[in-house]
Amino acid sequence: MGLNSRAFRNVILLGLTCLALYVLVRRSGAMQNSISRRDSIQYWAGARLLLNHENPYDSSRVLKLEKLQGYNEDRPLVIRTPPWSLFMFLPLGFLNAFWAWILWFAASVASLIIAMRISWRLYGQQGAQSIFALVGYTFAPVPACLVAGQMGFLLLLGLILFLWVEGRRPFLAGAALILPFAKPHLLVLFWITLVLWILWERKYRIASGLVAVLVPAVALAFAFDISVFRDYHDFISQAAIGHELIPALSGVIRALFFHRMFWIQFVPLSLGSIWCVWYFFKNRKKWDWRSHGLAVMVVSILVTPYSWITDEVVLLPAVLQAAIWAYGSRQRIRIGTGLAILAFVCLNLLLLLILSSTIPFSSGIYFWSSLVWFGWYFYARRLWSPDLISTEAGPPNLTGVSHPGW
Repeated sequence: MGLNSRAFRNVILLGLTCLALYVLVRRSGAMQNSISRRDSIQYWAGARLLLNHENPYDSSRVLKLEKLQGYNEDRPLVIRTPPWSLFMFLPLGFLNAFWAWILWFAASVASLIIAMRISWRLYGQQGAQSIFALVGYTFAPVPACLVAGQMGFLLLLGLILFLWVEGRRPFLAGAALILPFAKPHLLVLFWITLVLWILWERKYRIASGLVAVLVPAVALAFAFDISVFRDYHDFISQAAIGHELIPALSGVIRALFFHRMFWIQFVPLSLGSIWCVWYFFKNRKKWDWRSHGLAVMVVSILVTPYSWITDEVVLLPAVLQAAIWAYGSRQRIRIGTGLAILAFVCLNLLLLLILSSTIPFSSGIYFWSSLVWFGWYFYARRLWSPDLISTEAGPPNLTGVSHPGW
């Protein structure tokens, strides 16, 4: 990329920054009124309580704080992630609700851009920059997560950093996993496979990296609330999640056919666990997280007992890899294959249309999204020959490809 191109890009970025600041100043009033409708308000409220050495999982105290910001519902939005995740939200407590949302939004956008850049280095193919950016930024969970103010982008950042440095910096790779470990239920198959891989390959530096950041994260939570784990246990027990409609595939299946049997939600996860153990031992001698790990994550999201469409943003690398496979095999695509790809594109557009109509995530209407990503990934995988899959997904793609200014 030449000097003129870089200068032009810098001017564009400066202009966009100025425009964003102008919008923030002019529309700050309207934005403040919408803060109470973002899920990020729960992170701010929990952080405020924690900084005051109070229980961040106290529903009544959280509701009072949220009501002061214009929250109109009777049921409070309370952090549901374990105590070791609280360090991620703690900085928000030093700000008011509006600037906490601005900080959270900026961190989410930055995480998305970093994830896109690293994904390009891992999976990009020369000439596919436009399709890569288009697929990445229109992937339905991306705008869903941004609008909701959820934490999916930080989970994504930890996963993509792990995939990037796992072969070169195992300790740092393990440390990066503290971010997705904030929602361990989301990628159960990933964690099962990781443990098997660490034991089989003796990759103990990965485990030590995770422990090295997990211990201070827990200590930090204890420093502000000595009974934080008991508070978390009491909150989860009282939340009665088993009586809620969980808009994941397993949750909707239970709601439709086995309403009173909460254990049914864990049947897909049990079957998926058997599959992932078989999949790991089948591929253990040639295991590559940048290729095999994506398949495990896709299946994990499909069978998880608890997730929302905003959580599915962690599948961005898998969706991008599938797009590159489809792009690389475009000369061999026949009419039937083209129609199948068009169907996946239309289903993603349909999800975007549903999102634009502001239908609540809790309605269950999005439950089929994980099926779309599952179908898209494994269908696109079939379009690419196995030896080219490992080549495209491996370290050779780390160099020699310039990436656009995302």
